[in-house]
Amino acid sequence: MNNKDFALLAARVMDGKKAQDIVVIDIQEKSSFADYLVIASGGSERQVLTLADEVEEQLAKEGLLVRNIEGKNGSGWILMDFGDVIVNVFTKEVREKYNIEKVWGDCSFLDLEDEQEK
Repeated sequence: MNNKDFALLAARVMDGKKAQDIVVIDIQEKSSFADYLVIASGGSERQVLTLADEVEEQLAKEGLLVRNIEGKNGSGWILMDFGDVIVNVFTKEVREKYNIEKVWGDCSFLDLEDEQEK
């Protein structure tokens, strides 16, 4: 499995757990720290924790272990560092506040529906 596949797997896992507004951004051309960002929102702090736990578990089953997790203390934002794939899970309010998609707006956003059909 390559980095793009892992990023898409993270998106599918969160979609299966009813995450909202899932985005996968290809940042390879603009970043030295990762290849893909996966961003999603949960409806509550509890759902954010559930989404992060499920992503960690499912990617580990495929051989990709999380290197570091930040934000599990009720901050409304959990960042999971899988190396070349970074997963961000937010509450809606915190996501709106930081607007990470705008920071990476000049990068390619993967069309998740097109990618699932491939």
